[in-house]
Amino acid sequence: MKRIYLCLAHMSGIEMKYIQEAFDTNWVVPLGPNVNGFEEDLKEFVGGDKEIVALSAGTAAVHLALLACGVGPGDEVLVQSFTFCASANPVTYLGAKPVFVDSEAETWNMDPVLLEKAILDRIDKTGKKPKAIVPVYLYGMPAKIDEIMAVADRYEIPVIEDAAEGMGSRYNGKMCGTFGRFGVLSFNGNKMITTSGGGALICPDKETKQKIMFYATQAREAYPYYQHETIGYNYRMSNICAGIGRGQMTVLEEHIAHHKHVASLYKELLADVEGITLHENPSEKYDSNYWLNTILLDSELKVKGEECAYKTTVAGVVGGAAGVIHQVASAHTDCEPNTNVEAMRLELDAAGIETRPLWKPMHLQPVFKDNMNFQNGVSEDLFKKGLCLPSGPCVTDDDVYYIVNEIKKLI
Repeated sequence: MKRIYLCLAHMSGIEMKYIQEAFDTNWVVPLGPNVNGFEEDLKEFVGGDKEIVALSAGTAAVHLALLACGVGPGDEVLVQSFTFCASANPVTYLGAKPVFVDSEAETWNMDPVLLEKAILDRIDKTGKKPKAIVPVYLYGMPAKIDEIMAVADRYEIPVIEDAAEGMGSRYNGKMCGTFGRFGVLSFNGNKMITTSGGGALICPDKETKQKIMFYATQAREAYPYYQHETIGYNYRMSNICAGIGRGQMTVLEEHIAHHKHVASLYKELLADVEGITLHENPSEKYDSNYWLNTILLDSELKVKGEECAYKTTVAGVVGGAAGVIHQVASAHTDCEPNTNVEAMRLELDAAGIETRPLWKPMHLQPVFKDNMNFQNGVSEDLFKKGLCLPSGPCVTDDDVYYIVNEIKKLI
C-alpha cells in the first residue's frame, strides 16, 4: 500500500550540480560559494533591502535573533503559544522566560489585542517591557502582522517573525518575515524547500548580518590566534547543505503553487462534508503558502473507531520524524484532541495516510507549566478539534481524492 506523507521534500534534480562542485573544489565546510549563492538567492526572493544569514537550523535563527535583540537572563519574551516548541525553546537558552500569548480565531496566530494586554501587564508587574515579540505564521497562514507591528512599535519592542512554516506567504503583498526586525526561515526536510536541515535569518541590514555571522561562527576576534571575548555558537550552514538549497530555490515557486493547488482541491472536495471545516485565508489581504492544509472536526461529529482512540501509545516519533521519544504509560494527558480527531488520525493511518494533530499550545506543555500566559481559549479549542492533512509537493490530485474519500467513509 502506498503511504501518503504530510509534507516530504522533493528534489529539483539540480542539487547534485552544486553538491558536486563543492566536492570538486573541496568546499565541504560551513562557508563557501554555495552558502554565499544561497543567501543571495534568498535575498532576492524575500525582496526589499534585507540581508540573509544561512544557518544550521531555524531554531538557531530564533536563538541568534533573540541574542541580537539583547535578550538575556531574567528577561521576558512574548511568544505565540500556538506553535512548535522551537519558537519558545531558544528563549530559555539565554536564561530568559517565554511569556505565552494566545491566538485569534481568524488566522490562528498571535492575538494583537491580547498581545497589548500582556505587554501592559508585564510592565505593571515587573517594571520593565518584554525584550522581544515572537509571532508565528502557523501552517503558512499570515498573522495580523500590521496590527502586531502597531502594538510593538507603540511600546518600542522588536519583533522576530517566525516564518519557518510561512516561506513564500504574503500579507498585503509583502513577504512574511520582512515586517519585523528579524525573520526566521526553516529548511527542515518537511518545509517548502529543504537543505536536509538548516534555516536562515532575515536581517535588517549588512551591519546586523555581520553581527549575526560573528556569533554564528564561534565569536572569534581578529587576532592571528584564537581569541574569544564573547560566547559564540557553531551555527553556520555547510556548503554542502547550501548546495541543496540552491537547487531547491529553482523549484520554490513551483512548490508554493502546488501547495495552493492542493488547498483548492481540498476546498472543492470537502465543501459538502458536514462537520468538517478547512482553514482558509480570511480575506484577500492574506496569501498563505498552505504549507499544511488543516481541518477542524466539529466536536459533535461521529467518526468510526472512536471507541479505540487513546487505547495505545505512539510506537514511533509523532509525525514520522527521526529521533528518540520517551515511552509513556498512557496516551492521555489533561488536554488532548477530541476522540473523533484521534479516531480519524488512526483510521487514516491504517489507510496509508499520515495526518497529525495541530500543535499543542505551549502554555499547555508541562515544561512551561510555570510560565506566565495570556489566554482566550482559542488555541486550546483548535488543538482539540484540528488535524493536519498531507499537503507537500509529492501529494498528487489522485492522493487528495483518495484522502477525502477515506475521510468521508469514516464519518
